[in-house]
Amino acid sequence: MNPLIARVNSELPSELQHEVDLVLPTLLIADLTAEQQHNLNLLLAVSPFLSRVMQQQPELIPVLLNKQQLALPLDHQNPLSQLTDHTEATVFKALRRCRNAQLAQILAADILAVKSTEQCLLDISAMADNLINSAYQWAYQDIATQWGQPVDQQGQPMPLLILGMGKLGGGELNFSSDIDLIFTYPHNGETSGGRRSVENQQFFTKLGQKLISALHQVTADGFVFRVDMRLRPFGDSGPLVLSFAAMEDYYQAQGREWERYAMLKARILNPDPLHAVELNQLLKPFVYRRYIDFSALESLRRMKQLIEQENRRRNRIDNIKLGAGGIREVEFVVQTLQLIRGGRIPELQQVSIFKALNALQNQQLLEPDHQQQLRQDYLWLRKVEQLLQGLDDQQTQTLPADELNRQRLVLGLGFDNWQQLTDTTEQAMGRIHQHFKLVIDQGDNPEPEEMVLGRLCWDSDLPSEDLAEHLHWLALYEAKQLLDHLKQFKQDCQKRSVGPRGRELLEKLIPFLLHQLAKQQGSALVLQRVLGVFRQIVSRTAYLELLSENPPALQQLVTLCHKSGWLAEYLARYPLLLDELIDPSQLYQVPESTDYQDKLRQSMLRVPVDDLELQMEVLRQFKQAQQLRIAAADITGILPLMKVSDHLTFLAEAIIATVVELSWQQMAEKYGLPAGLKPEDAKAFAVLAYGKLGGLELGYGSDLDLVFVHQCDNLAPTQGDKAIDSRQFYIKMVQRIVHMFTTRTPSGVLYDIDTRLRPAGNAGLLAVHIDTYAEYLEKEAWTWEHQALVRSRVVYGDDKIAARFNQIRSEVLAKARDLSGLKAEVKEMRQKLRQHHGEQSKEVKHASGGIVDLEFISQYLVLGYGHQHADLYFYSDNIRILDAAAAVGLLQPEQTQALQQAYQQLRGVSHRQTLAPATETAQQLDDAMEQVRQVWDQLFS
Repeated sequence: MNPLIARVNSELPSELQHEVDLVLPTLLIADLTAEQQHNLNLLLAVSPFLSRVMQQQPELIPVLLNKQQLALPLDHQNPLSQLTDHTEATVFKALRRCRNAQLAQILAADILAVKSTEQCLLDISAMADNLINSAYQWAYQDIATQWGQPVDQQGQPMPLLILGMGKLGGGELNFSSDIDLIFTYPHNGETSGGRRSVENQQFFTKLGQKLISALHQVTADGFVFRVDMRLRPFGDSGPLVLSFAAMEDYYQAQGREWERYAMLKARILNPDPLHAVELNQLLKPFVYRRYIDFSALESLRRMKQLIEQENRRRNRIDNIKLGAGGIREVEFVVQTLQLIRGGRIPELQQVSIFKALNALQNQQLLEPDHQQQLRQDYLWLRKVEQLLQGLDDQQTQTLPADELNRQRLVLGLGFDNWQQLTDTTEQAMGRIHQHFKLVIDQGDNPEPEEMVLGRLCWDSDLPSEDLAEHLHWLALYEAKQLLDHLKQFKQDCQKRSVGPRGRELLEKLIPFLLHQLAKQQGSALVLQRVLGVFRQIVSRTAYLELLSENPPALQQLVTLCHKSGWLAEYLARYPLLLDELIDPSQLYQVPESTDYQDKLRQSMLRVPVDDLELQMEVLRQFKQAQQLRIAAADITGILPLMKVSDHLTFLAEAIIATVVELSWQQMAEKYGLPAGLKPEDAKAFAVLAYGKLGGLELGYGSDLDLVFVHQCDNLAPTQGDKAIDSRQFYIKMVQRIVHMFTTRTPSGVLYDIDTRLRPAGNAGLLAVHIDTYAEYLEKEAWTWEHQALVRSRVVYGDDKIAARFNQIRSEVLAKARDLSGLKAEVKEMRQKLRQHHGEQSKEVKHASGGIVDLEFISQYLVLGYGHQHADLYFYSDNIRILDAAAAVGLLQPEQTQALQQAYQQLRGVSHRQTLAPATETAQQLDDAMEQVRQVWDQLFS
């Protein structure tokens, strides 16, 4: 025997000596140093794959035996760039030889411990990127020669974008892994420049097929990668390639939870500056939800159960990937935390598991010692997996049962025996499984007893009468009614496209819903309200999952529906508001008066300045979310009545200011600024509020009575290229303001706007000069218009125009009037309103002694005595007007107090008629209205 062979073999276990003896004579080996002999010994003994590569490419042997050279970065040049012959056979051979050579270097670097496991994974992924892109470029040119090229809007060749999924996407590719790919292209059209033109879809399908063949086909040199395309939309039954638009439609309408997990690690392997950004923006909303997304937990549990069932069915043992504590559990832990929080925390949006682990620690979602241990144990399993697959280039994660491969693994990993290796691996998997259970495992806890009743009511086919006696907190007739509502809802769901996932979630939600109803002594009416919300979201599983995985949100939904039918309808109309229920501490916390504008400004910063449709949506969603919080604080007593109106008023003022600013920007951009104005100047424009907004007494369903005035004295055109008359600028701006308020979008209207109080009413200009406004009030306005002026104020405008309005208001309200004539006109106007709404109206607003009577009393006192007492018209709200009337002796203090109490009580009833049934008795209301009638009779009889 050759002395060299003897020396090499003397270091090996006896079972491996024979393997090395068979290979050594086939290798062309020059004189080796002792270190090289040791390295050769180790590599040949551990990996038959390395033996084959050395035989097929002997020029690699010096590289594989040189640790310094193995430690250098791999050369990722295009292996096809030096070819003169680009036929399929030549290209396939070059790709496969490059793959085998580089994998051999990576595996040798791993076995000889010159590169870390993490670096080896990165190297394999970088190699895959290079080979895939090299094959793609060749295939593209080959197809384009015959069919021409698709081009984008800029006239540039349109690419096929290749999404690498799974470990390839994360830069953690296995030694002998399949690669999961998805193909997509920017948009449809036709190719040009070839012998014949075809549709882009056909071109890219041919390209995809050719690329797969270049990578997947097995030749005498092996394969490059086994390619798996099943993760694409619709799987094997779907088209091989899809346009961006088709991709977006699929994921929005049909994307499933497991596809979110898959897409989490999607990475574009051949990004370009233009289309890659668009594709990433398209996919991100499907993967990451803007709310804290607890649906990821339930999805993970189901996926884990399926894997465990498959493990049992196939009798999988010793599987370091799929077993308890295996590689998959680390991925599940990290990806679940990413999906739950990633929509709110962009740092978590990582395709690399290592970067994701760092981000989870940075965000304090994993303790530093937990993160380090998880990383260490994961890397150990990946090292074992790397060598396991590197033994013979086989895709496996199961520890070998045969003695020979066990010895190879022991030798390659540096252990003395198999027991040491398995002990180390089992300990790592045990620690991983503990982390896994901390994050997602439900454990062995049985279903809570309180949930059993709800499941019985939902699942049982028994008549309602038989189940009703179990609902102990309700009378039998009420319990039967509740169960009838539940059965009807279940029947309705069977007629709709709820889908299997929706049914699963309802099976979980309904028992918890009934448990919450029992805790809150909820009635059949409350259930009916909650189910009204469910009916709107039952086919939108994201909302069902939000409630399912976030019990406090469902609890708050029951609470709000218990207290208010209006809130139940509000949430059903705008399901997006369910996000607001996640954090109860925030739900009932209304902003300070000045915070509404700041919060709205922050919301609008995320909206492109030229996207009017999105601006209107964000404004509506902001209003709905803030109005929900105000209502929640209202029905729970956190906000007293006067503060409720204040906050609804603050909210409206913030929205008015934002709408005006947006409209001004858009108008100025289109037409230029009005003549004489500079960008830093005030707008010479104001919004006047009348009625409830003017009186700081806004309700939930109130419209806004607005008048728009300007102070533009220049008749010259605006300063832009598309100039118009400067006063016409303001009219067009008001039209845009009204459009932004009243256009119905998917989120409804912002506010209904009433502009009939402007000079000349509906016949007048939408925006009038402040001097024209003054002249109208002085010379042409009716008494009822002066009454309306009492409850008016500036809600938007610079100091100069606001001062001018206040001067006009004071001059008009301070005019001396004939009291007898004023009384007659006020009484006449009141009678017209009463006839319009019905002489015997029982509404607290229009009934005798109601809110309108009290408002007319305040307005009469201001108009009748304002010329003597300026304090009467200083404020625009009824409460302080009555205070002023008492202070100057027009009302007795006890009268004023009685009127104010009556006003607050009547307004409280008006609020409650919107939110929930009034708590006042008929006698209490009649007493309050009698106080108003007495003062009315005293003043007007």
